[in-house]
Amino acid sequence: MNISIRPEEENDFKNVENMTREAFWDIYKPGCDEHLVLHKIRKVPAFVKELDYVACDKETIVGNIIYSKAKVVNEDNNEFEVLCMGPFAVLPSYQKRGIGSLLMNHSIEKARQLGYKGIIIFGNPEYYQSFGFRNAKEYNIQTSWAENLDAFMALELYDGSLMGIAGKFYEDEVFKIENEELEEFEKQFPHKEKYVTDTQLNL
Repeated sequence: MNISIRPEEENDFKNVENMTREAFWDIYKPGCDEHLVLHKIRKVPAFVKELDYVACDKETIVGNIIYSKAKVVNEDNNEFEVLCMGPFAVLPSYQKRGIGSLLMNHSIEKARQLGYKGIIIFGNPEYYQSFGFRNAKEYNIQTSWAENLDAFMALELYDGSLMGIAGKFYEDEVFKIENEELEEFEKQFPHKEKYVTDTQLNL
């Protein structure tokens, strides 16, 4: 397997959305909405085109990572720009082969070169700590609802880059998805059964 990484192109969009749908289907909720977030995020000013990459096995797209601009707002209402990573997906049949790590490491280095100060995510601590992410409370950064979670993490892109950046984290409004909007978008894709229920996920 020889995986290459390149910028996503416009003619990749539908393929990548379908791949993302496959990767997230029935994982965190019945069905998924990450493919719609991905579809919408490329159209908003917060989208960082320079950090939108796909991983390919020859001509087949097997992974994608995307970033958007977000902000941390302190008690004095001062705003600080940071990056929000995601959706980030690898085709299920290619998972656990290091492809996600290739995309993460490549995009983190590019974000550093572009001069961004930090990346903030919600994700699995066991996975993301290997890339240097730490619980956001270490940097005095909270969620927008003023809490800290194990899954809420931040990465400094260089030593001390998040120093002085403290407060509540706000991602772009594009991440808010309405059920009706999702149902309409789903009509563009092959039918998939939802095997996981809200009860099984303890929602």
